[in-house]
Amino acid sequence: MRFPAGLGIKMEHVQTVLAIPILQEDSGVLGVIELYRQFSTDSFTQEDEEVTATLLVWADVCVEYVQMYNSMMRQRKLNDFLLAVTKSIFQDIVSMDTVIMKIMNYAKKLVNADRASLFLLDTKTTELYARIFDTGKEHVPQKEIRFPMDKGVAGHVASTGQVLNITDAYNDGRFNREVDMQTGYRTKSILCMPIYIRGSIIGVVQMVNKKEGTFTMADEESFETFAIYCGLALHHAKLYDKIRRSEQKYKVALEVLSYHAQCTDDEYKIIKSTPFPDNIPGIIDYEFSPWDVEDNRKCLYVLYMMKDIFSMATKKNENEKRYDLDDMIRFTMTVKKNYRNVPYHNWAHAFSVAHAVYTVIKTTKHSFSPVECLALYVACLCHDLDHRGKTNAFMVKSASPLAAIYSTSTMEHHHFNHTVTILQNEGHNIFKHLTSDQYKQILGDIRQCILATDLALFFGNRARLQEVSDKNEFSWDDSEHRHVLMAISMTACDLCSMYKPWDVQLQVVNVIMEEFWLQGDEEKSQGLTPMPMMDRDKKDELPHLEVGFLVGICLPCYELMAQVLPNTKPMVDGAVSNLKKWKYLAENKLTVDQLPPEQCVKQLEYKTSENILDSSEKNKQTEKDDSDEQNKLDAKAENKDEQTEESKMESVEENKNKSIDNPSEKGSLLTDVRSESSVLVHSDNDNNLTEHDNT
Repeated sequence: MRFPAGLGIKMEHVQTVLAIPILQEDSGVLGVIELYRQFSTDSFTQEDEEVTATLLVWADVCVEYVQMYNSMMRQRKLNDFLLAVTKSIFQDIVSMDTVIMKIMNYAKKLVNADRASLFLLDTKTTELYARIFDTGKEHVPQKEIRFPMDKGVAGHVASTGQVLNITDAYNDGRFNREVDMQTGYRTKSILCMPIYIRGSIIGVVQMVNKKEGTFTMADEESFETFAIYCGLALHHAKLYDKIRRSEQKYKVALEVLSYHAQCTDDEYKIIKSTPFPDNIPGIIDYEFSPWDVEDNRKCLYVLYMMKDIFSMATKKNENEKRYDLDDMIRFTMTVKKNYRNVPYHNWAHAFSVAHAVYTVIKTTKHSFSPVECLALYVACLCHDLDHRGKTNAFMVKSASPLAAIYSTSTMEHHHFNHTVTILQNEGHNIFKHLTSDQYKQILGDIRQCILATDLALFFGNRARLQEVSDKNEFSWDDSEHRHVLMAISMTACDLCSMYKPWDVQLQVVNVIMEEFWLQGDEEKSQGLTPMPMMDRDKKDELPHLEVGFLVGICLPCYELMAQVLPNTKPMVDGAVSNLKKWKYLAENKLTVDQLPPEQCVKQLEYKTSENILDSSEKNKQTEKDDSDEQNKLDAKAENKDEQTEESKMESVEENKNKSIDNPSEKGSLLTDVRSESSVLVHSDNDNNLTEHDNT
């Protein structure tokens, strides 16, 4: 007998049988159909076979389409499942534990398992570990379990990358019973699969005890796709964990640095107990030398000037407070403490610039509002906070983190943000008695004023104000006119050493050059070639450089100031006097110490600003066009920087109530100077100009 097992079903009276395979072109035999006769002894004929075979052709098509439909439905369900997994996990990556619990939940649903385990790989110790365990009802953080990555089913999968589908765990020699012993659970069937990220195993997911039967090949295929999403989720959770820890470290570091960068109680008490001067002789003279003020007196002078500017605001009533002296002292002392010990851009420079703008405010017939005057003064005091003694160009070339944050006016943006940080410290908000609108206005004005100290922006500002002034259209009622004048005032005050008496100016220039030469030395150590003014070996060219700087930057700035604010003419006079001496040294190729007595210096003619403005309208228009183009480029790049600062300004506003800032042609006299000092008097698009920023 050929078929002792009989038919597919138990039938006692079957007489004849016809069995025909159901075939598929790509997968061979799909099944078998059995036809039988119970009571008739007649055999199936050839015709019966042909009829059956014809019918089975259509049966093949139907079965194939049913299988295709079922496969598509399974894939659709899997896709919907994976989409839900992705949304759930990636929308709520708050911690590694949260992601692990979600992965375990979804993994159980995917293959209908009773329990799930996820072991992560510690590459340093080559161990697998887990601290979240599935108890059947909830995921409970417990004491961490660790074991070598070559031990147990999970260890085998982590070591080899092989998928294991075990129907009887306790009869498999690779099964590690220690986990069951520690958790009190009995494992029967296991589906274990590695989790990859970038080709490396980062963990193992283990499904335990399928609720109905054992894990199938379809479970393996579905779970293999799911494991890819698990890898991505775990990878991003690790990154988030690192970022979160870094943020916490940053906050701690900022808190520590902020504490140590603030003035101490002892420093505060010393200033508080020192009598404030009622009057400082010569404080509003343009020839006053801030560098001659003793260091321990500078803070008192700053407070004297600040109180005077605060007092300009009118009171609504006699009981209204304009400022808090304690906050003012702490703010001033902390600002001083946050200036670095660099040769030039230090506390002494900040003091000199603050004094210069105070002089302008007190001696000129301006119509700045009290808030604008206060913004100018505080901006000058803080305009170089945390300066590192390096130019913007150097910060960019050296790939400084600050240059990565701010694409334009790198240091100026940092100075402003540092100012805001100090204002946020408890007991430092000198603006807490301002109204909300005044508070927003003064922060915006301080920002614009500090950014204006970037000489790359000077030319655009000058062109705008020059055009308004030449047309006699300047109006104190126009806020835009006032703001551009504030910007020019910041530049003029930042360069105040250039109009001081010769001895004072020479002393400051030497300090400036020492800072430049230190940068040049560093550039040389990096294999770079510094520009001439930064090169210590070219110090003999200093007179030419200073002539170029005075002609190209300082005098055009001072002259424009004097056009709008005539009482600032001492700036022009002092700069012209110094220019004569530098020009004498440059023409005679002398060093500074070879300058003869003043009465022996060759008297040089110098055209006044009126003659200069009339001498070359063509140059002026060219300068204006270049400046407009540069402003467009700067504005585009600055959009990114403003987002950081605006968010910080909003933060200060929220805390307010709790704790409550071309050159024209100079004539025949200076023609040769232009060629000799071209490094400093090109257009505002010349990168060399930015190398002399904040002098």
